[in-house]
Amino acid sequence: MSVVHPDGYGDDLFTEPAGDADTLANLGPLRPLAGVWHGIRGDDHHPVEGGGDQALFLERYVLDPIDFQTNGPQLFYGLRYHTHINEVGKPETFHDQVGYWLWEPETNTIVHTVTIPRGQVVVAGGTAEPDATEFEVTATVGSPVYGISAVPFIDRAFRTMSYRISVVTNPDDTWSYHETAVLEIPDRVEPFHHTDTNTLTRVAPPSLNPLSLALIRDGSLGIGDLRNESGNLL
Repeated sequence: MSVVHPDGYGDDLFTEPAGDADTLANLGPLRPLAGVWHGIRGDDHHPVEGGGDQALFLERYVLDPIDFQTNGPQLFYGLRYHTHINEVGKPETFHDQVGYWLWEPETNTIVHTVTIPRGQVVVAGGTAEPDATEFEVTATVGSPVYGISAVPFIDRAFRTMSYRISVVTNPDDTWSYHETAVLEIPDRVEPFHHTDTNTLTRVAPPSLNPLSLALIRDGSLGIGDLRNESGNLL
């Protein structure tokens, strides 16, 4: 008898499903995020000695479709992203982050990975309906799934106990996020809530994923009149 495990799959660990070449058509609630975005009114609340401080920031957020990915029977469609942030009026980088937003149609799961150049990574997860315009993913330190890991200094001085990001996509080519990292810092009794919020406006359409572009070039896939020769949505 086949057993379905808590991850939503059975005992077959190796049989891969057939994926669709067109990633943009299979992103579920992540589809509105594809493209290039700018935000000019970001708000960051971060820890400083003796308390917290606020920073206003500018953000460029790029989300490019990738080819479908499989883990045996598990199938993901996704976006590779890079967000770069500067404080208003300052040329140096305030925050730089890369990772993936992934959609798993079989289980209606969203996965968000975070990698920052201070020696910290996060894998967060949550669920949503395919047509959802609001969703949230979370991670917790110490968890073997949807967890948080960091270099020794960060873990000692600014240990991230939990991470949460809520996203709202809008019909006017904007989307917003509210992000909270709950930090344990040795010089204070209560956890510190490090928050970031922003609303981003689309400034360029997404490109197609590499497999779609390759199939269009060799004539085996027709994408339709909405896309031009470079693979951008018109």
